[in-house]
Amino acid sequence: MRQVDAADPVASTWLSANAGSGKTRVLTDRVARLLLRGTLPQRILCLTYTKAAASEMQNRLFQRLGEWAMLPDATLIQALRDLGEDVDGQPDLLLNARRLFARAIETPGGLKIQTIHAFCSAVLRRFPLEAAVSPDFAEVEERSLQELRVDLLDRIAQGPDAPLLTDLLSRLGEDAFQQVLRDIGKHRDAFSGEMPDLNALFGVARGDTVDQVLADVFEGSELDLLARVLPVLRRGSSNDVKLAAALAPIRTLDLAALETFEGKLLFQGGKTPFAAKLGKIATKATQALLSVDDAEALDALALRLEANRSRRLGLGALDSASALHRFARVWLPGFDQAKAARGWLDFDDLIRLTRDLLNDTSVAQWVLFKLDGGIDHILVDEAQDTSPEQWRVIELLTQEFAAGLGARDARRTIFVVGDRKQSIYSFQGADLQRFEATRAAFRQRLTQAGQGLTLSELKHSFRSSDAVLRLVDACFAADQGENGLGGPSDHQAFHLTKPGRVDLWPPVEKPDKDPDQPWHDPLDRPAQSDPDIVLARAVAGEIRAMIDRGEQIETRDGRRPVHEGDFLILVRRRKTLFDALIRSCKAQGLEIAGADRLVLADELAVQDLIALLSFLALPEDDLSLAIALRSPLFDWSEDRLFRLAHPRGDKFLWEALRGDPAHEETRQILDDLRDQVDFMRPFEVIERILTRHDGRRRIRARFGAEVDEALEAFVDLALRYEQDHVPSLDGFLGWLQASDAEVKRQTESAGRRVRVMTVHGAKGLEAPIVILPDTAQRRAPNPADITPIGEIPILRGNKDAATEIQTEAEENLAALREQENDRLLYVALTRAESWLIVAGAGKVDAPECWYAKVSAGMAAMAPVPLDTPLGAGLRHQHGDWPVAAGQPLRADGAAPAAFALPDLPPVGPRDRILSPTSLGGAKALAGEGADTDLALGRGRAIHALLEHLPACPPDQRAAQGQERLLAMGVEGDEAMLCLTEVLEVLNATELADVFRSGALVETALSGLWRGRPIWGIIDRLVIDDARVLAVDFKSNRVVPAVSEAVPEGILRQMGAYRHMLAAQFPGRRIDIALVWTATRQFMPLEPGLTEAALDRAALDPAVAPS
Repeated sequence: MRQVDAADPVASTWLSANAGSGKTRVLTDRVARLLLRGTLPQRILCLTYTKAAASEMQNRLFQRLGEWAMLPDATLIQALRDLGEDVDGQPDLLLNARRLFARAIETPGGLKIQTIHAFCSAVLRRFPLEAAVSPDFAEVEERSLQELRVDLLDRIAQGPDAPLLTDLLSRLGEDAFQQVLRDIGKHRDAFSGEMPDLNALFGVARGDTVDQVLADVFEGSELDLLARVLPVLRRGSSNDVKLAAALAPIRTLDLAALETFEGKLLFQGGKTPFAAKLGKIATKATQALLSVDDAEALDALALRLEANRSRRLGLGALDSASALHRFARVWLPGFDQAKAARGWLDFDDLIRLTRDLLNDTSVAQWVLFKLDGGIDHILVDEAQDTSPEQWRVIELLTQEFAAGLGARDARRTIFVVGDRKQSIYSFQGADLQRFEATRAAFRQRLTQAGQGLTLSELKHSFRSSDAVLRLVDACFAADQGENGLGGPSDHQAFHLTKPGRVDLWPPVEKPDKDPDQPWHDPLDRPAQSDPDIVLARAVAGEIRAMIDRGEQIETRDGRRPVHEGDFLILVRRRKTLFDALIRSCKAQGLEIAGADRLVLADELAVQDLIALLSFLALPEDDLSLAIALRSPLFDWSEDRLFRLAHPRGDKFLWEALRGDPAHEETRQILDDLRDQVDFMRPFEVIERILTRHDGRRRIRARFGAEVDEALEAFVDLALRYEQDHVPSLDGFLGWLQASDAEVKRQTESAGRRVRVMTVHGAKGLEAPIVILPDTAQRRAPNPADITPIGEIPILRGNKDAATEIQTEAEENLAALREQENDRLLYVALTRAESWLIVAGAGKVDAPECWYAKVSAGMAAMAPVPLDTPLGAGLRHQHGDWPVAAGQPLRADGAAPAAFALPDLPPVGPRDRILSPTSLGGAKALAGEGADTDLALGRGRAIHALLEHLPACPPDQRAAQGQERLLAMGVEGDEAMLCLTEVLEVLNATELADVFRSGALVETALSGLWRGRPIWGIIDRLVIDDARVLAVDFKSNRVVPAVSEAVPEGILRQMGAYRHMLAAQFPGRRIDIALVWTATRQFMPLEPGLTEAALDRAALDPAVAPS
């Protein structure tokens, strides 16, 4: 009944619709009833969020109208009554209903069911002079925009505004700068007009400078104070020594010195962050050794630092924000002019220019009059995902609806349908707060005009079983705390007897790091024990098992066995798990639709074609030619390529190939392409490769039929390039490099194939069985480099440079992100019709992670134990679930056969390659503490610095070390500690022989030990005519006093190095030593000591073969 009321064509309505409640049906019914009441099709405007939604709604409407034209009278009368129409009181209603299909088909321009971008495009094309746009403008794609950005940057860099560009670039990395260029347009209004009062925003007095801050903080005696304090600190505890190491580099009282003092003399966290450490700058014992005057001077300095810290941060933020605003005011007009010169508009331009057109007092009344004469009813779908700029366009279109004025005297309505629980597109500009404010504004305006706005809600789900809906309500119940849905969810199942299941699998935990991991295992791909890989195999195996055992589901047509098309796997990101799921499903012989988005640059077939095109553009490009020769296009072996390339000397690879008669067939193909490339468009060259030279068949033979879609997309890309550019091969290749080409696959209806999609991509879709494997904790994305403070965008400072106002804004944004995360979970859960399976890989302890929320919801539903592929799980079931029917049949009648690869033979213990670090024994003395991530990270950082810094000039080592640590993600106090420790090691005179020039660094050693292969890397190797010195660096905090006290595991490791070196350098003395970096101690190890330890390793059960 609520659906009928919501579709009432005479009432303006704001409808809140739960997932699966039939909102598309309501939209279709409302349009149909408007048409029945005599509204002309061209006077109805229905705005949808996506083209797919517009197409679906239009198809449903035409199907409805087509059925009305053919139904018998009695059936049509009942259909109209079900719709809410008074058939008895309208004698002409049946005749009108039968005519609607023809009327809709014959409407000029068709029914206006379109996206808001399509509508705005039509408005701008209708009023190009008033909007100041080209009448024949083109809607440009991101790839062309990126190319245009590069061109504009070149012009700015060579013009008078180059200092503005340089100033902004100096504050950002390359990737961050590219993203800032894209994000500037999102804040266009804030970068136009007068410059905002940034001084007031950051609380900075006009005329204040960093120099004045330095003068207020430093009195001039601080360097003398340091000279007296540092010796005392160095005699103190380890924390005092660290403090001395951090303060020692200060030579001048500049901004860097001020920041260093702040980091050490102010609290960095706790109850009073950034407050002065009065009387607590050093440890208690060391503090007592300071003179009274020095202690008071340090406290006074700390107080001055505390008082001026926010002032310093404000000045830095002011400087950065000013740089951003100055550059944006040059960039945006230049970018607009560059687009206008090419007749381009992007999607944001369509909305902005339409908004400005309807806001322009000089032409707005004329435009609205013309539009007003054509629109009586506006329907807005997916309103929760509409951006503020789009809402402004809708408000301007409807401003006379409430006033009762217009070109004609007609009843005019607005219908808005949305669900705040499904607002998940904030990254595209959706603003839930604006959604709520707009509803209140429309209601007030229409109420004042005497029309009113009906607020309605649809709670019944026609999609999901009660089992699924009960879980959704339990996850977001009031006793689960606040959530991003705006309160507890309330769903009612329309099909009360529909069977349903919700399964919760146990999480796949991250395994402990294997210290014996073979050296030859690749580091750029996840191991087979990776939780995502394990979970993907389990999911694919369960799908295979469900199909093979004939698991059944209830459908509208009765019960039937499941097939691949019943499964929808939803992930949050296209990362490791996403790819692993697709691979695992293929390995199980499952029909799978593949990724929902295809990045062409990631496809090997496309990479091969690009390599061949690159060679044709530049024959001297040896690498591209080598890639092309190894590709299916020519199918060369590595041996054949090596035999051509190795003896060529200084020749280019193409010269060597052209002069070798053994490769005549390849040369003929390349000669043909090179002869034609200057006279053919890129599209024609690609087609010549694929068709004339049999490239399509060759590629298909190597990669399978799945590659067809990528090849066709690449050909289409070449055609799209020609629409906006003068065709040239060099230009096409440069255009390709501007950004990744992405193709959205039509996986909404994948037939009898498993679908793997992101939750965002699955919005609006459904499936009988939904699997959610991506529910574990995920690291929050990095904040955008442009952070809005109210309506004013600023350039975000890093954590150490963040002002209070920035921190507060980022905390608010993080809270909004967590709320959207809840709504994303809601969307994911409500895609399931009958069966929902929830799993996770990794940590699931955080209460905000999806797995924890689902687990808490399941606990409130009295679930029963369940055996799952991953162990003991839980199940909640509703209704009479069908019993598995046994072995199912395929559509062709054949029994399914899994694609099974034979298991690899197990690796025997004698075949496993040993590592010197895997020979057992303790690696640290008592008191060292747990082998924490911090200690391991510190060890890696110190080893990396000791590998690279010895070769640097001494005066450049500190700067080089800081850059390398920053690249490794080591910052703050930890970075300072590591760098100070390494510099002291390098400057130690007793270690000069270790770091002399000519020493080998990170040298790989291999050999046999007791008949078994052994392989390892020694940190530093010094080779003389009579002696070989092998040195290993150890960053342990607890250092043994004598070599006999060295931990057993280290002695075994060094014994293995001595053993391998003795075999490789017979006749030379082998010296083995440790360098303890914490104490800069050089510790030789006697041969007998390490050999005895190595012998003990042979008796260790963990090492000896079974």
